[in-house]
Amino acid sequence: MVSPNLIKDLNALLGSENVFTSEADRQCYSYDGAVLPSKIPSLVLRPTQTSQIGEAVRLCYEAGLAITVRGSGSNLSGGTVPDSTDSVIILTNGLQRILEINREDLYAVVEPGVVTAQFAAAVEKQGLFYPPDPGSMSVSTLAGNIAENAGGLRGLKYGVTKDYVMGLEFYDYEGNLVKTGSRTVKCVTGFNLAGLMVGSEGTMGIISKAILKLVPPPRASRAITAEFADIIDASEAVASMIAAHVVPCTLELLDQATLKYVEADQHIGLPVDAAAMLLIEVDGHPAQVADDAAIVEEVLKKCRATGIHVPKDETEKNKLWAARRNALPALARARPTCVLEDATVPRSKIPAMIKSLNEIKEKYKLDMGTFGHAGDGNLHPTILCDKRNKEEFARVEAAVNDIFEVALGMGGTLSGEHGIGTAKAKWMEKETSKGTILFSQRMRRAIDPKGLFNACKITGI
Repeated sequence: MVSPNLIKDLNALLGSENVFTSEADRQCYSYDGAVLPSKIPSLVLRPTQTSQIGEAVRLCYEAGLAITVRGSGSNLSGGTVPDSTDSVIILTNGLQRILEINREDLYAVVEPGVVTAQFAAAVEKQGLFYPPDPGSMSVSTLAGNIAENAGGLRGLKYGVTKDYVMGLEFYDYEGNLVKTGSRTVKCVTGFNLAGLMVGSEGTMGIISKAILKLVPPPRASRAITAEFADIIDASEAVASMIAAHVVPCTLELLDQATLKYVEADQHIGLPVDAAAMLLIEVDGHPAQVADDAAIVEEVLKKCRATGIHVPKDETEKNKLWAARRNALPALARARPTCVLEDATVPRSKIPAMIKSLNEIKEKYKLDMGTFGHAGDGNLHPTILCDKRNKEEFARVEAAVNDIFEVALGMGGTLSGEHGIGTAKAKWMEKETSKGTILFSQRMRRAIDPKGLFNACKITGI
């Protein structure tokens, strides 16, 4: 129960317009993109200055309220679902300033609530490039990307969010400001606390500022699409490209089910009769792009592609890439419940993983589309169902368990980019060890003695 005195203090700190107490307001922040039960928090706070975060955290922590930080709520593993109804959500969407874009030293400084796509566009206007591009980038926030270590379509060549975090500022449970990292290329001052915060899913503190690395944009690029009569041929093409030492900036796969749902939603002329489609883009120096594109086309032909197409212009290419980014929304609109996973395997295991996914789909008689970042082994098998149908959803849960078992058996991981949250916490020990869980819990208790920062997420506390 939130005391009237706490509400009074928070109103004075944030302004009453940024302290949400009505049930209608609070209900909006009771869920995220994961298929999990919602929990209505007791209170929702919206700081508009980063300096307010520390005092808000201190007041809530002293009051014994569980604390969950939330950007846009696009999380897919339950990381932004409150731990309990006796909790507070701290929103970052009132902190959306890009504080600096430094063209000389190739970095930017941002507040936590900056939307990823808006940041990328602002950087591009300055003649620079921020590569991380999660599928949710039109709504997701930069601090959310950091908390989840978000990936994206360009992860194969350019890496993921962790590769672009140079420094952070965040607040601990006492409201102390913690600074880590620097604007310099090299910095080994103290512990690598920024590395600890990346992927921590709101369990270590609340990010208030980030220093992000920027890079020069590629001088040239070329997109290629390929259709296949057999999805195994498409997956073998992915492995063969990497084996040929070509590293595309984007190498995406869409199976036939996904193509049909996206085409029905977007109407852009996708090859719905194909068993699978690859979307490929190579970039870099113009000569290298030409060489890489020639190798890619040769690999595609050897792997029995039934059609190879080079988009005629940027508009056509952007339509295809927009179709890929809309794969999840298109699938999600097809049935009442959409269960999206991101089990990831070594790239050489992609053909075997695709085969296993098809076997699991048939075994449990499920409607499933598979798409994803095939180039880095990060597939998104997406099961369409209705959670209200208990018999059907029991088959879905069994299938998800099989997907994880297969991925781990191939030396893969539970999550390539969506995080663990509460949705995958029960499988953590299978991938890691009991010692890993205990070590993580001891570390968390030292950082958060009351166990109030997203305590039910990842390992529990």
